[in-house]
Amino acid sequence: MGRSIVLFDLDGTLWDSAVSVADSWNMEIERVTGRPSNIMPDDIRRNMGKTMNEIADDVMSNFEVPERYQMARYCEVFENAYIAEHGGELYENVRETLEELHQAGVMLAVVSNCQEGYVPAFIKSMDMGRYFIDYEEWGRSGLLKAENIRLVMERNGVDRAIYVGDIQKDADAAAKAGIPCIWASYGFGHIEEPAAVLEKFTDLPGVLKDLGYM
Repeated sequence: MGRSIVLFDLDGTLWDSAVSVADSWNMEIERVTGRPSNIMPDDIRRNMGKTMNEIADDVMSNFEVPERYQMARYCEVFENAYIAEHGGELYENVRETLEELHQAGVMLAVVSNCQEGYVPAFIKSMDMGRYFIDYEEWGRSGLLKAENIRLVMERNGVDRAIYVGDIQKDADAAAKAGIPCIWASYGFGHIEEPAAVLEKFTDLPGVLKDLGYM
């Protein structure tokens, strides 16, 4: 059996940062425009898993293109700094479970459709650097999730991988990359026909053992 790696989605799988993201976007929009902004955490949650431009199309539709995407770039930069300082809400027992996997020698990485710098902001704010050997972001590579999954696999010389995510787009990307997907059912969405289901994050080591990834 070749080397394997466990790849994680971030929002809706490892944590919920919607409050911090909404707060930071409202602050930056008000700073740039001088007008109040009222993006809500649920506006962010319903868009998790999309690229930043797709999110902007929904929550910043009052801005015309290309100003909409320029505003999104402003918000991304401010959001990263805000997230690095204020963080988000880790799901229950994420840290303890990642530590268990790390101690067992399981290779872990994050692949997200986020802007460049968001995963490092997560890692810094939650002090997670010891757990993840690699990460990739839509904003850094310019690639969609399936391509980024393959990129991380190739970069780390692994033969097998499995993805952990919470929405159908995660499963679709994993399938396109040729790997199975575990559904984090406590997250923001639903996945049809996952390889396995996590009712809670602490289920993950047992699921990985059952599937032959530990």
